[in-house]
Order: sequence, then structure tokens, then C-alpha cells
Amino acid sequence: MASLRQFPDHRYIGDKRNQTVYDLEGDVSQDVLAELVASEQFICFAPDTLAEARNRGYRLA
Repeated sequence: MASLRQFPDHRYIGDKRNQTVYDLEGDVSQDVLAELVASEQFICFAPDTLAEARNRGYRLA
């Protein structure tokens, strides 16, 4: 399981550049997360659900 130090209680994180959402409890590469955080182009969802991410136009990676 991947996690982000800044958002330890969030499961989904979105990439604003291509509107892709990553499930941090799935198989997400640490390299992908590191690049996303370095770009500062990410978003967390509230409520922290896949349904909310889809509601905002994001699709699962």
C-alpha cells in the first residue's frame, strides 16, 4: 500500500494534469506518486471515495 505523508488518511489522489485518480490501497508505483507530488498538480477528494472522484470527472488509473 502506498501512502502520502501529507495525506495519511486519504485513499484516493487525483492527477489534475490528466484527470486520473490513483487508489493508494492498490498497486501504485512509488515513482508515480513521487512525480505527482513533485509536480504539485494533485488533488484529494472529500468525501474520500471513488464515486466523488468520478463525480469530478476523474477516471481510475
